[in-house]
Amino acid sequence: MKTHVLRSYRSAEALPRPEQLAWKIAEVAADPVAVRPDVSEMIINRIIDNAAVAAAAVARHPVASARAQAICHPMRRGATIFGLPHTTRVSPEWAAWANGTAVRELDFHDTFLAADYSHPGDNIPPILAVAQHCGRSGADLIRAIATGYEIQVELVRGICLHEHKIDHIAHLGPSAAAGIGTLLNLPVETIYQAIQQALHVTTTTRQSRKGEISSWKAFAPAFAGKMAIEAVDRALRGEGAPSPAWEGEDGFIAWMLSGPEARYQVRLPEPGEAKRAILDTYTKEYSAEYQSQALIDLARRLGPKIGDLRQVERIVIHTSHHTHHVIGTGANDPQKMDPEASRETLDHSIMYIFAVALEDGGWHHEKSYAPARARRPATVALWHKISTVEDPEWTRRYHARDPDEKAFGGRVVVTLKDGRVITDELALADAHPDGARPFARANYVRKFLTLSDGILTPTEQSRFLDAAENLADIPADGLGILNFAVAADKLGTPSLRGIFDWD
Repeated sequence: MKTHVLRSYRSAEALPRPEQLAWKIAEVAADPVAVRPDVSEMIINRIIDNAAVAAAAVARHPVASARAQAICHPMRRGATIFGLPHTTRVSPEWAAWANGTAVRELDFHDTFLAADYSHPGDNIPPILAVAQHCGRSGADLIRAIATGYEIQVELVRGICLHEHKIDHIAHLGPSAAAGIGTLLNLPVETIYQAIQQALHVTTTTRQSRKGEISSWKAFAPAFAGKMAIEAVDRALRGEGAPSPAWEGEDGFIAWMLSGPEARYQVRLPEPGEAKRAILDTYTKEYSAEYQSQALIDLARRLGPKIGDLRQVERIVIHTSHHTHHVIGTGANDPQKMDPEASRETLDHSIMYIFAVALEDGGWHHEKSYAPARARRPATVALWHKISTVEDPEWTRRYHARDPDEKAFGGRVVVTLKDGRVITDELALADAHPDGARPFARANYVRKFLTLSDGILTPTEQSRFLDAAENLADIPADGLGILNFAVAADKLGTPSLRGIFDWD
């Protein structure tokens, strides 16, 4: 890996293209390096993981809305939509929109946390949609997804967006564009332009994950994937982009990040170096913000030690800056303590999540968010006794590069009414690659079967798993089978009509 130092340049300095980050990313995307077997295996795991959470979300209203929009854009070749027959094809950017929303809706797929946040599995829907539409093979898809993960992970390692209140999809647009560039074997120049266009049109604020969190939290990554496809299409037609996108005098670093004097370091693979960043990412065992995963496991462990939860006086979670300020009381969001809050908001309240996990001894992707569950008086009472504080040591470990030091959990101090104090801590979720019981292929398959139970038929479950596990052998123009269909009565209430289906 080579570390590239980024800064803003005045227009008069004329930064050469080969020195620009977008060009360097494009060179990585265009590098025909082989994909390692362990990386290929993990890509298959994440395709299964995405399908699992999409199946569980297929009837939810935002997913139905996105699907209704997508089917208004049929296309002869096109790409498939989760839930619909493989023969139903729509324009690839709309398939990416529908499938990206389905994957993201439950906040239940993979994650990577470093200088910023990300869900790198969001790269898969746009790359797969273009692969289906353009008749690519399973091997082509593997190479492309490896690129998408590589670029997103390294951008997330090197550039913090959230401190400037920029949503993390600003890293997703460029990574998906790079992955599509790999998929189509595009020249560096074309990928370079597409990456910059994608960055320019996917830079949005973090209000989508703040306050009254709405369904846009699920739509936002799907939007970035859709924009990445359109950016590549324009670049293929010879259209350019604002350049240099990151380093320009009025560009991303100068005005949206830390300013003209700032320096950022982004690592990228050297020519011929394998893309392996997906191996540094991790999925979720529970349908909740990733920084709650270890704390749910800790709540399961603490529950029996506490016993009667009515005897709790207060609970303080000592954790990282990110956890405290994004899903903790440091966010200063009263909605995070509100029993009437949306599912999306509760998903970003570690106080609520920890209370429910203590009471129930676990977490369920639907039951734990049910309005009646959130309004339960005993839950509300316990929930409002929980607070978070930032602990510098947990912040340091959150950002540590050493895998033996890196941590996403915290230390919990429970004070009981009789004065007794119970303390426990957990650094990593049990399902993390370095956790107590790391996820392997069998866990991904079990997650898929569990979440799709009663939604997909057993025959369709087996068919999809067989297609995914034999991804490398799928021939050109055969990726349409990497989809699942469900009965019409499993698709939820049809969305209200909009502009695209105006009659």
